[in-house]
Amino acid sequence: MLVLAAALLALAFPNVLGQISPKVINYLLGVVMFGMGLTLNLQDFKVVFSRPKDVVTGCVAQFTIMPLLAWVLSKLFHLDEALALGVVLVGCCPGGTASNVITYLAKGDLALSVGMTGVSTLMAPILTPLLTWMLAGKSVNVDVASMFLSILWIVILPIILGLVVKGLWPKFTERATDYLPAFSSVAIAFIVAIVIAANADKLLAGGLLIVVVVMLHNICGLSLGYMIGRLLKLSEPKKRAISIEVGMQNSGLASSLATIHFAAYPLATIPGAIFSVWHNLSGTAVAYLMKNDKTDHIRL
Repeated sequence: MLVLAAALLALAFPNVLGQISPKVINYLLGVVMFGMGLTLNLQDFKVVFSRPKDVVTGCVAQFTIMPLLAWVLSKLFHLDEALALGVVLVGCCPGGTASNVITYLAKGDLALSVGMTGVSTLMAPILTPLLTWMLAGKSVNVDVASMFLSILWIVILPIILGLVVKGLWPKFTERATDYLPAFSSVAIAFIVAIVIAANADKLLAGGLLIVVVVMLHNICGLSLGYMIGRLLKLSEPKKRAISIEVGMQNSGLASSLATIHFAAYPLATIPGAIFSVWHNLSGTAVAYLMKNDKTDHIRL
């Protein structure tokens, strides 16, 4: 609700929020990733070694379903170059930071969800630039090496710093983690507000199409992730975890990368901002449906 409120305020008062430099997005995302580092521990990665098949299955689904869906939807709806780039960037990013909370609410396999988020995030510096280049490089110049370094600075370094702080000051970290979800939500809300305020006129003039594409991208990702679990005959909690991990992206990273590397295409930041709003709403709804499901499967 906080992210949705931020988006609506940005549309209503674009001149106020539009004064904020888009570069602030990178610092805000770094703060969110630092918070993620504070909450991680070695036990979170135990699932990677104890159940590697589950994690590999989820991560392969993550980095194939969402990028290909993004490319197909961009072609199907004949999106212009900038919006198509933004949708592809969202699809090529790792799992979203809220996916673990949504998996917990859905009574999914939380250990698998955390493991998948961690592994896909660590793989992002290599896979996100490469996949973006493969799917969008023919129409847009994609600097793979530069994107690789950006993800290291914006995502990986803050996570490492978070882990270091947690190791040095465990008692402080334990107290701070109670407030991290709220703090991260505020940071994501600001990212959404900054992007939407900067493009409010264009969104109000003809933004319905990209909203529809973003919604389809997320819903199809959730559905196909769950179907993969069913095809592989995984347990219900595992199916739910993979569904949510695949469908929920680190869309803040997509907006950040668009701001840094594709300044010539300002509309490329919009899909990530819209995705940030929508996937929190859809994720909450899906978690409610899954939690209250009494059968042995869910139809998304």
